[in-house]
Amino acid sequence: MARAKGTVGVIGLGIMGGSFARNLVSAGWRVIGHDIDSKARRAAARAGVELANDIGDLAAKAPVIITSLPHPDALHDVVAAIVAAKVKPRVLAEASTFTLDDKIKAEKALRKAGHTMLDCPISGTGSQAKVKDIVVYASGDTRAIRKLKPVFAGFSRGVHDLGAFGNSSRMKYVANLLVAIHNVATAEAMVLGMKAGLDPKMIFETIKSGAGNSRVFELRGPMMVTSKYDDATMKIKIWQKDMQVIGDFAKAIGCPTPLFTATEGIYDTALNSGYAMQDTAAVCAVLEKTAGVKRGGKKRK
Repeated sequence: MARAKGTVGVIGLGIMGGSFARNLVSAGWRVIGHDIDSKARRAAARAGVELANDIGDLAAKAPVIITSLPHPDALHDVVAAIVAAKVKPRVLAEASTFTLDDKIKAEKALRKAGHTMLDCPISGTGSQAKVKDIVVYASGDTRAIRKLKPVFAGFSRGVHDLGAFGNSSRMKYVANLLVAIHNVATAEAMVLGMKAGLDPKMIFETIKSGAGNSRVFELRGPMMVTSKYDDATMKIKIWQKDMQVIGDFAKAIGCPTPLFTATEGIYDTALNSGYAMQDTAAVCAVLEKTAGVKRGGKKRK
């Protein structure tokens, strides 16, 4: 059996973190994982991920730790557990999308305990993460980022060193603002076409080859074509957290975001219409209802 390249811990084995872990295993790394969700743990174990008893156990075994978490309270709990474990200095790459204040608080606590934290949010969706079609936005200690490049290569197609800690989160807010707009724009275009009597598959294939295309259109358009949103790459419930972070950040620095702001009500409606656990592409269903579109070109009664 080939010797592993090294040991990496992954805390949070959901849509994104689970993909990180599986791809790292495939790339030849020993991966130790932890998640409070039993279903996520079982899926990771089937992919060859070793399961830690708890966060302290994982920190004791893994010199490099990646966190992919659903909310900032989870991050602070993880940091507290690592600090309490009193292990040798670790490097933690935090891949979630949280406020700068939350990330800075976590970084300070880890640094005080002798550890290094990097701000490493991801550009890409869950479906992209499955096939390593994601990019790591890294910021913080440049030497640590350089040292972790082989790890990042195990689950991504590239990494950008963006300088001072926090710059990656700022860049992620910029990127996700575009994603929010492109996703709703894709749905709006699809609904306009369907309302005009065009076949949704034909709309997708035609736009994909022209100037109106985008990566978001390519990723979310197929779901809108089939009107199937259960296989979520980003759940609307989680996305609302990202929307709040971006909106608050823009307000804090006094930057108007008229297009982004215009999408907020549509995502809110999707959240409150039973789509919370479905993919963000489900905004198409919301706009279809608003437009009175029924598949097949008939108006809703």
